[in-house]
Amino acid sequence: MFESRDLADDVAAVRDEHAPDSLVLSAAADFETIPPAAAEDLGLLVDSLDPATYPSEWLPEDAPALLTRYAGSDFTIGMPGDGTVVWTRQTAPPSVIAKKRAEGTPTDFLDFLFAEAFVQLGTDAPEHFLPFFGEQYRELDAAVPLSPNEVYQIAAALYDAWVGLQTRDVFASWEDQHPRLYDAWWDAGQRLTGRLDTLPRAVARGQTSFAEATEYACSAVKHGLDLPAPFVALDTEAYLEYGSSYGVRWARKTFEQLEDDSSERTDAVEDEG
Repeated sequence: MFESRDLADDVAAVRDEHAPDSLVLSAAADFETIPPAAAEDLGLLVDSLDPATYPSEWLPEDAPALLTRYAGSDFTIGMPGDGTVVWTRQTAPPSVIAKKRAEGTPTDFLDFLFAEAFVQLGTDAPEHFLPFFGEQYRELDAAVPLSPNEVYQIAAALYDAWVGLQTRDVFASWEDQHPRLYDAWWDAGQRLTGRLDTLPRAVARGQTSFAEATEYACSAVKHGLDLPAPFVALDTEAYLEYGSSYGVRWARKTFEQLEDDSSERTDAVEDEG
C-alpha cells in the first residue's frame, strides 16, 4: 500500500527546515479515508502508531458517518477534502502521504503540495478541523442552518484558512530561496482570483452554495489574496489569535446577516406587490 518516496532538493530542504523527522510516502491507491487495515500497514514503516480519538460529545447527533468514525477508535488517516497530499502525526515519526492521483499532478505543483505539508507539520496545528474546533463544533453546527455535510465543508474550510494564515508568509519568503516552489504557490493563487470578487453574487443568485463559496474563499487565504465580504473577516490577526471561537462567531454573525438580508428582500418584494 505504501512505499518511500524521494524528494527534489528544494522540497527536501523545506522538509529539513520544518519537519525533519517526517516520513515521505506514496500510496498505491486513491483514498478519502484509508481503510483501517491498510492504515495499519504503516506500522511496518514507522516506529509506532498512535491512533487519535476524540470525545463523541464534540459531535452533533446528525454528524456525517465518516466524521463519527474519525472521532472513534478506528485508526483513520485522511478525510474528504484533504487533497492530493495528506499528513498525519498519528505515526511516529509523522508521515506525509501522496495519493495515487499524485501521478497525474504537474511536478512543480505536486512538489509545492509536499512542501506545504512539511510547513503545516511545522506549525503544530492539529491535523483536522475536529480537534481544531473541539467541543465548539456543536456550536458551529448550531450556528450554520445547513445540512451536516455542508457544516462539515464549512468547518474544513475555516480550518484551512486558519492554517493558511500561519503558512503563507513562509511561502512568500521562498521567492529567492526556493523560486520553483514560490512560483507554484503564486500560480495556484492566480488561478483563484477570477471567481473571488463574484462569490457573494454567485451565492445570492444560487449559482454557488455558501459552503462551496466558503471553501473557495478560505483556500485563497494561504495565497494572501483579497477576499470579498463576508470572508474578508477571516483574513485577520483576530482569527489567527482566537482560532475556533472566532470562526464560530463569524459563522453565527454571517448567517444572521444573511437571514436579515433575505427578510429585507422579501419585505421589499411584498411592498412592491
